[in-house]
Amino acid sequence: MKAQLRQRFGATVAETDHHDLWQRSTVSAALVGRDLGPLEHAMDDLERFVLARYPETVRFERGVTTSEEVL
Repeated sequence: MKAQLRQRFGATVAETDHHDLWQRSTVSAALVGRDLGPLEHAMDDLERFVLARYPETVRFERGVTTSEEVL
């Protein structure tokens, strides 16, 4: 799934928790863009893509950070 998210959406993807459990993982994906509209659309598409493959076993949390917040 990580490779598919990278290829299909250009997302940066990493397993960020539950490294010692084979039955569970926490995967984080990051998308970067200049305009919030297209970025929101890409996030929606990414979420639909994952939910279509794992409809009952996935949970999403989303957030947006602006460049002003980072600096």
